[in-house]
Amino acid sequence: MPLEVTLVSADRRVWSGEAARVIARTVDGDIGILGGHAPLLAVLAAGEIRITPSNGQDVVATLDGGFLSVEHDRVTVVSDSAALGSDSPSSSKSDSPSGAPAR
Repeated sequence: MPLEVTLVSADRRVWSGEAARVIARTVDGDIGILGGHAPLLAVLAAGEIRITPSNGQDVVATLDGGFLSVEHDRVTVVSDSAALGSDSPSSSKSDSPSGAPAR
């Protein structure tokens, strides 16, 4: 069963579509959502959410925390701030602790 996923930030719809899987980080740990999942309301921690569309490459977004709701194969993700892959401010930073560009 495919999922209908909607990811929104405070000011816009970031992504929506049909997906096979959603993986998100909650305050209690990572969670995976597949079709047929039980109803759920979870508080999201800051970090990434990974959406696997039914017919394409994974979509990765960076969130500033928020909420995830699952009901009847509909997944709704609400965050104050959310950005897709290359739109993310953190995507231009290096993995070094100082934030300096990697060499």
